[in-house]
Amino acid sequence: MAHNIDETDRRILQELQKDATLSVDALSARIHLSRNACWRRLKRLEDDGILKGRVAIVDADKLGLGLTVFMLIRTSNHDPKWLEQFRAAVTSLTEVVGVYRMSGDLDYIIRARIEDMKAYDRLYQKLITRVPLSDVSASFVMEEIKDSTEIPLFGYTP
Repeated sequence: MAHNIDETDRRILQELQKDATLSVDALSARIHLSRNACWRRLKRLEDDGILKGRVAIVDADKLGLGLTVFMLIRTSNHDPKWLEQFRAAVTSLTEVVGVYRMSGDLDYIIRARIEDMKAYDRLYQKLITRVPLSDVSASFVMEEIKDSTEIPLFGYTP
């Protein structure tokens, strides 16, 4: 369900997506709103679940996790028990940073950050021992052209 937010809310969210460390004072100054009004809007955005959290963006390359892999998953089993087992398996693997249930030929796509090919093989082995899969293939990112956590807030009408 989409929530109706106005331009001021969008500006708040846009600024926080760029720098989540902003204090209420700094944020209110950037969007030209009083501190109290800004705080009330922030609180409402949090209470409504629109603002889910604030995080730090870490440079994975500098931590030795420079390889991104997309694991393409097909399964012949779609019952609730299997899905629960799959969900438990992928959420327990710290290398996995995203999991998506798909339409079309693929059932799931897993995005993981790893050190190298040996780390991929370890991840693959852990996954297939935890949940039965029909087919797993992988594509490795050669160049990251764009990777953003920012949600587009302007230029559309909900």
